[in-house]
Amino acid sequence: MGLEIERKFLLSNDDWRNLGTRVHYAQGYLVADHSRTVRVRIAGDKGFLTIKGASEGFSRLEFEYPIPISEALEMLGLCVMPMIEKFRTKISFEGKVWEIDEFEGNNRGLIMAEIELGSEEESFIIPPWIGEEVTGDIRYFNSQLALHPFQSWV
Repeated sequence: MGLEIERKFLLSNDDWRNLGTRVHYAQGYLVADHSRTVRVRIAGDKGFLTIKGASEGFSRLEFEYPIPISEALEMLGLCVMPMIEKFRTKISFEGKVWEIDEFEGNNRGLIMAEIELGSEEESFIIPPWIGEEVTGDIRYFNSQLALHPFQSWV
């Protein structure tokens, strides 16, 4: 069984810039409701199909499979919602990998950080560029950002 334990944060400043390598991500959703998502993603030159269950606390079931990029491109055309585009920067800090997502398109202006943990109780050191935690706020789920883009919040 795959289990994703993840926490999400907004950024407090730009001190994270130039600490890692940026990779372009394009992703769409074949299914997205309150209990599950089926996502197609292209990360750089790699394709993935991901199935996620409903969140419970910081955790949810997650199954991710590599797929040929040609198939990922075709599947993106089948997606039921607008595509999410972003640049992801991975940064190592105090033994953990932080993923910073800088969104494009209708979500431009939103920058979020995620950290994956081994358990909900696992402790970690928060980098100086991390701000408010938004883990439980569904507005920040990528599947929700496809339906209700960040730029429409104001």
